[in-house]
Amino acid sequence: MEHNRLSASPARRTLRRMWQDRVLYLILAPTIIYFLVFRVWPIINMRLAFYDYKARGPWEFAGLKYFKLIFGTSAFQDILKNTLIISFMKYVLLFPLFVIFALLLNELRSKRFRQYVQVVSYLPHFLSWVVIAGIWMSFLSPAETGGLNQLLGFFGAEPVDLLTSKGAIRWILFLCEGWRSLGWDSIIFFTAILNISPSLYEAAKMDGANRWHMVRYIILPALLIPMTTVFILNLGYFMSAGFDQVYNFTNPAVNSVIDILDTYVNRVGIEQAQYSIGTAVSLVKGAVGVALVCMTHVASKKLTGEGVW
Repeated sequence: MEHNRLSASPARRTLRRMWQDRVLYLILAPTIIYFLVFRVWPIINMRLAFYDYKARGPWEFAGLKYFKLIFGTSAFQDILKNTLIISFMKYVLLFPLFVIFALLLNELRSKRFRQYVQVVSYLPHFLSWVVIAGIWMSFLSPAETGGLNQLLGFFGAEPVDLLTSKGAIRWILFLCEGWRSLGWDSIIFFTAILNISPSLYEAAKMDGANRWHMVRYIILPALLIPMTTVFILNLGYFMSAGFDQVYNFTNPAVNSVIDILDTYVNRVGIEQAQYSIGTAVSLVKGAVGVALVCMTHVASKKLTGEGVW
């Protein structure tokens, strides 16, 4: 009896602490429920990729049937290519701009003006892609009321229709993502810059360093670890390419160049009710994302000595 009571005491102490902090756990509960329902439970049901789905009756094991099916179609190869291109533009080409924006914010001498720039740059992040797509579509509208064509008309240029241009639509996605994320995604870098000790700047000034030298030898080395961490974590989303954005900008004229894995899963797996195919594509996408994070982490540890974990 004494042994059982002693062995149960750590659990009782834990429960007692949880009860004391019950308000905090209650606040945390919606987040935990969200991840259990929309993150953990879908992982368990990824097994559907290896089965023939039936609404009634037991599922029949299909092996790699659906993986062979998706990789054997030319349409899937085009969709995979679109995903890689768009993701590269968003997660690789945009990444340096976030760091540059943080550096420029730090160079602003007027605190009031810097705060104004920060607020203006952060606001688009809180808008849904439906609203953002509406704003950009209104600006890029081929009609005479479109903001871009009004500017072109003012300078005597011919109107353009970029929303249906296969050569321009990916760059529109790139610019929209940059406009929405530039301020918000630069916060971590700007915070890292603010945490640099002022004594380093003072010592650099005494040694005759100019502003460029301070950026190169003080600020950029301080940003190396957060830049590496953020870049590695971003690679986990490399195969996503942004469903919400693409879905709102897609139209029949440009669908062939911006149709990505997530829109394919939505169209085939949900709209056409081919759940096994949709699950197989999602499983491939998730596996590639995990592999990219792990490989980049290992490479970063060898090159810089720092990684995500």
